[in-house]
Amino acid sequence: MSDFPQRAYKPDRLDDEEVARRAQVYRQNIQQRRSIRHFSKDAVDASVIDDLIATAASAPSGANKQPWTFCAISDPAIKRRIREAAEEEEKAFYSSRASEAWLKDLEPLGTDWRKPFLEDAPWLIVVFRKSTTIQPDGSQGKNYYVQESVGIACGFLIAAIHQAGLSTLTHTPSPMGFLATILDRPSNEKPFLLLPVGHAAEGSMVPDIHRLPLDDVRRSFVED
Repeated sequence: MSDFPQRAYKPDRLDDEEVARRAQVYRQNIQQRRSIRHFSKDAVDASVIDDLIATAASAPSGANKQPWTFCAISDPAIKRRIREAAEEEEKAFYSSRASEAWLKDLEPLGTDWRKPFLEDAPWLIVVFRKSTTIQPDGSQGKNYYVQESVGIACGFLIAAIHQAGLSTLTHTPSPMGFLATILDRPSNEKPFLLLPVGHAAEGSMVPDIHRLPLDDVRRSFVED
């Protein structure tokens, strides 16, 4: 037994049929998710964004350190600054930083340095990873498995956005240090992911690409 406080965990116990049904329904829903680059400017209530972030913040993390900060931005002036800075980095990426092989792999997605979605989407959520946690006395507390923990939280967030009926795009301008400057984050926080969030624009198109079939990504080890 642990010397630290514990509490009972009593999840609903579902019958096998309901477990299978829920797994299938969730799978069918989440497989409809696509990355969207064209957003409606229709407003999304701030309470929805708070719920999405609260879902992400419920993710497991190394030693429960919760090494993340989520910045939610709807201010048009700040979104404009983020777009301008991101496009500067993207111009350099497409003109000189990216290899020919990388650019060729991006061709089916139809991307370029222009990022209008950073202003069109009603919200931007910028996820920061915390390499350390600043303690009340000003000292730096160690965090563990930071990349893995924040990655899991982002997965929770992306799934929650889709489940809410909204769309997003995982955007990672490189380098992303300008986000910490614009959003005035402390030195222990580094940008991890930028997500525009909103409704897909009417008539949005997405690349006709496909996921690997289950048999290509799953290996089963079961008793004969």
